[in-house]
Amino acid sequence: MPVGPLSLPAHLYLLAWDTSKSEITGVTQIPQLVRAGALTELAQRGLLVDDDGIATPVDMDASTGDAVLDGLLELVRESRPHRWRSWVTLHTRITLDAVREQLAAGGSLRARKKRALGLFPTVEYDLARPAAVEALQEEARRILQGPVPAVDISDRDAAVVALAAAAGLRTLLPRKESHDTRVEELIERSGQAAPALRKVVHELRGAVAAASTGA
Repeated sequence: MPVGPLSLPAHLYLLAWDTSKSEITGVTQIPQLVRAGALTELAQRGLLVDDDGIATPVDMDASTGDAVLDGLLELVRESRPHRWRSWVTLHTRITLDAVREQLAAGGSLRARKKRALGLFPTVEYDLARPAAVEALQEEARRILQGPVPAVDISDRDAAVVALAAAAGLRTLLPRKESHDTRVEELIERSGQAAPALRKVVHELRGAVAAASTGA
């Protein structure tokens, strides 16, 4: 599933768009999903590791060159140690806003400045390339539903689809279906990042369930 320069959180954000309605789906879980993608990519890059359940930076000076990922990495470094559960839900708006700005700068989104209640400046976003997003969604569904063996899927694609399934994105899962076995296969495909991804997937599922019940 080619993602070009897209980071995992940016990829996940685009997957959540309903191109038929030109709107984002699953509004309540999108901040957690995007954050989960950022955490996973940092783990895949070897910059965050699981230390007895704690999301732990490996190098206090390393950077990725990606503003979204580096912003989160800096936040983790400067904060007291937290478990993955906390980072899936803590200050998620920071990562979501950074992803939107990044996608707008890259031409995947169009930004519109508005004023809430006629007073407060806000920014709303429209999808600029629906056909490209539909292609990403189709490939994600193919990976989730098979029959492509997990070993033939890249670790990045495996992580994207595992997280999207954990969040229950309706753009990929129009009906409530269980893909637990496939998600586990995709997690294992992540290699050294698998322990971190497994925890992130678990916490993401909990965060989505809480958001859907208003807990």
